Amino acid sequence: MLMHNPPHPGEVLRELCLEPLGLSITEAARALGVSRKTLSAIVNGRAGISPEMAIRLSIAFDTTAESWLNQQTQYDLWNAEQHRRELRVERLVVA
Repeated sequence: MLMHNPPHPGEVLRELCLEPLGLSITEAARALGVSRKTLSAIVNGRAGISPEMAIRLSIAFDTTAESWLNQQTQYDLWNAEQHRRELRVERLVVA
């Protein structure tokens, strides 16, 4: 079942991981081994979480990579569903 308008995982990262620890994007990016630009794009909802980033986040914040990827999938799927009626797809069924 789809969540109603799920938050971007970057928002979750900011509110539940970075802010409670008082981490800036620069500090967190350094700890994650990524550029500030990369982490900023995720936190600001301009980029998604890749499998590699999910692993980095799971190591840094003692979470699971699956939880980060599931959040990204829910977010992406919800947004795609908003355009369902625009899709021109022919239904194919076995007779």
